[in-house]
Amino acid sequence: MLSRLTIRTRITAGSVFVAAVIFVIALVAVRGQVAAILSNADSTLAKGDLTTFINELVTKPSSTLDDPGTGVMLYVRSPSGTVQVDTMPHAIHEQLDHRGGADEQFTGRVDNGGFVVVGRVVKTAEGEWSLWAARSEASSDLVLSVLDTTLMVGAVVLLAAFGLASWLLASAALRPVEQMRRRAEALGDDPHEGGLPVGPARDEIAQLATTLNALLDRIRRSADREKQMVSDAAHELRTPLSVLRTQLELAHDNFGDAEALGAQIVAAEVSVDRLSSLATNLLELSRLESKDARPKPSSFEQLVTELMASVDRARMLGLAREIEVGFTVESRDDLARFAIGTDGFSRLVDNLLTNSMSAVDEGGTVFVTLTQDGTNLSLTVRDDGPGMPESFIPHAFDRFSRPDDSRTSSTGGSGLGLALVAAIANDAGGVVDLANGKPGLVATVTLPQM
Repeated sequence: MLSRLTIRTRITAGSVFVAAVIFVIALVAVRGQVAAILSNADSTLAKGDLTTFINELVTKPSSTLDDPGTGVMLYVRSPSGTVQVDTMPHAIHEQLDHRGGADEQFTGRVDNGGFVVVGRVVKTAEGEWSLWAARSEASSDLVLSVLDTTLMVGAVVLLAAFGLASWLLASAALRPVEQMRRRAEALGDDPHEGGLPVGPARDEIAQLATTLNALLDRIRRSADREKQMVSDAAHELRTPLSVLRTQLELAHDNFGDAEALGAQIVAAEVSVDRLSSLATNLLELSRLESKDARPKPSSFEQLVTELMASVDRARMLGLAREIEVGFTVESRDDLARFAIGTDGFSRLVDNLLTNSMSAVDEGGTVFVTLTQDGTNLSLTVRDDGPGMPESFIPHAFDRFSRPDDSRTSSTGGSGLGLALVAAIANDAGGVVDLANGKPGLVATVTLPQM
């Protein structure tokens, strides 16, 4: 039920409930204290009524006691059992007739209210006198009745004022939230227009607004990256698709020439391979960024096996251009494990080797070093190509990025290789670094040990 109410209503209701409990406890305590004070006052007055007669009995034990006067309720019994003074109400009189003398205090009830009765015993030469005096509690009851009414009215007024104050304070406290909500609705029309308002106070709402603005920025950047990726992918796919279409049209024209037809088919296969590689890299990047599944960790021995397989593939591809591909493994610990799957590591090495081989000239050299030093795994791929412009290195891991010179797309690269390498390394908790080796480019991947 409460969950259907607004936060303002819940805060107000909760505050009023807590205040009501506190008020009830305070009112009960105040009433009890006042009642005790009035009871003590009645008892003191009754004791005062007895004082005169006690003094007279002490000084003149054989004298006859005077009439206490109107309004004074007194009951005096002599040592012989004779009641010398009795102005008590009938109901209290009946209680005292059969009651032994004692220093005591008790309350009695009659039809028109209650009484406080105080008893005393006075010892004289003639024996023990028993005296009782009473005071009506009617005035005290009247005072308590008026007090109850005053306290109840006051409590209701205070609760109403407290509830109104709680409502106003809750409204003031939640006003920034309402402003944030309205601004969020406006952001639906233009998601790039500003952010949520952050109030001047450094409170929890301001911190929430700051956190949500940071989330908005991340979502916007992610959306911009996705839009850019789609745009870049469409641009990258357009060229090989156009080329493939042209090659197929030429193949149709060369049905009568087997040699020309074969050449066009081979060229079309190259275009298909490029399209397949581009689609595979895009899917792999999407999988890594979505983190749908964590790869199984691999041992150092497994990674060495994958490295050797990648080097063998690179050597086969480099035979036509007489590119030499070498490798070395240093400081190995076959039992060490790393948070990267064998498929991911193989793809990482393949992309780095392909990138280096596409940059070197015929007869060039590419060398791979795999080192385990302490708790890190270091993979270094070095080539003797022309290197990379220093201004481009910070952007080398962006999707579809290519330098303007030295390492261009003339070899068919899509600009996704290094982006995929960085994504695989980051997914394993590692980092990738590029630097010009003069000559060539040095790519270093560092992965932490599990």
